[in-house]
Amino acid sequence: MPATPDQPVISMRDVVKRFGSQTVLDGINLDVYKGETMVIMGGSGSGKSTTLRLMIGSFLPEEGEIWFFGEPTCGMGEAEFNGIRRRFGILFQSGALFNSMTVAENVALPLREHTDLDPAIIDITVKIKLELVSLREHADKYPSQISGGMKKRAGLARAMALDPEILFYDEPSAGLDPVTSAQIDKLMVNLSQQLGVTSVVVTHEMDSAFTIADRMAMLDKGRILRVEKRSWFEQLRDTPEAEAATLDDDHRLIRQFLRGDPDGPITDRSSDVGYEQDLFGDSASFPTAVPSLEPTRGG
Repeated sequence: MPATPDQPVISMRDVVKRFGSQTVLDGINLDVYKGETMVIMGGSGSGKSTTLRLMIGSFLPEEGEIWFFGEPTCGMGEAEFNGIRRRFGILFQSGALFNSMTVAENVALPLREHTDLDPAIIDITVKIKLELVSLREHADKYPSQISGGMKKRAGLARAMALDPEILFYDEPSAGLDPVTSAQIDKLMVNLSQQLGVTSVVVTHEMDSAFTIADRMAMLDKGRILRVEKRSWFEQLRDTPEAEAATLDDDHRLIRQFLRGDPDGPITDRSSDVGYEQDLFGDSASFPTAVPSLEPTRGG
């Protein structure tokens, strides 16, 4: 069922995710619209990877609802949700290629598992997908024979094998040098423009985020602080220091993250926990007498 122009292809409503007694996501509301690139960003432990895993069905929320293409998915059985999964592709952080398969065999795997296409058609399709990521001449190589950036591109070709409507990217620039990272960003932008794919990108790399995003969502401690167009975050990032001092805590926190400043609300709260209390607890007793510095053995 195609989404209407004003209907999100993905919608999260009041989503709560817990692991044991720890609440990792607390009331997440987020919409992703057809053809846009939504960047989900935040520091380590903010909940962005958990948000992605909820979207792709790896986790189920304790509370709230997730909708794909206008359909609620949390009550779906595995077989029914697999029908949704065929409509999206995932680029995992490491590429997640099978080491025993060539690049071409990795890309062909979804086509062989989920379609009844003739092997000759699969072969042509694989070559087309590898050409899109500039890897066709490396089709017969194994993952151990290619670089980290090439593995990411091969993983992207596999994610596109079934012509998905949505592509999920988990830290696409992680572990890459600046030039290779820029190449991946350019490839993602080109794919969105040429194929009209909806993209959801989890990252904490700000150079990449400001290159590829249409809209951005900032997470912190399991809550969404702000969802806005890229231009809003650019304006906040470039706010002069004197003006930034008048902003509220959430805006200053977002600005610090965007700029990578060493001082600000993020680093201030990390020093709020008492060091001695963290080491010894509330009931710790500390010695009041200064230990003797006299030698215990005769000279």
